[in-house]
Order: sequence, then C-alpha cells, then structure tokens
Amino acid sequence: MSNKLEILKEYQQASNKLSELKDQEAQSVHSQATGTSDTVVIRPQFGNEMKHLNQECMQLNMILEAMDASED
Repeated sequence: MSNKLEILKEYQQASNKLSELKDQEAQSVHSQATGTSDTVVIRPQFGNEMKHLNQECMQLNMILEAMDASED
C-alpha cells in the first residue's frame, strides 16, 4: 500500500485534472451561449472521464480520511 504522501499527491493530480475538465466544459457551454437568448442544451464532452475522476477522488479521499482516523 502506498504511503500517505503518495496518495495525497495522486488525489491532488486527479482533483486538478477534474477541475481542468470542468473548466473546459464550462467554457464550451459559455461560448455556445454567447449572444443568444435561446435555451442551451448541455452535451458533456468529458462526461465519462469526469465521472471516473470524481469516483477516484472520492475513493482517495476516503482512504486519506481513514489514514487520518487511524493516526488519532
């Protein structure tokens, strides 16, 4: 099993990648909606990857919380 610092680093990388994908998704939706009052239909480009990264972040966070609890 990896040590806490390695898990924390992996969590931060996954979280940063997830944030980048969310930003890219938001930019694409914003650029489509500019100058129109029509309803915008959002079709996720990175849905599967974002779902996977979100699950990974949740799992790594649970591991980190368990490690913190075991140290107390």
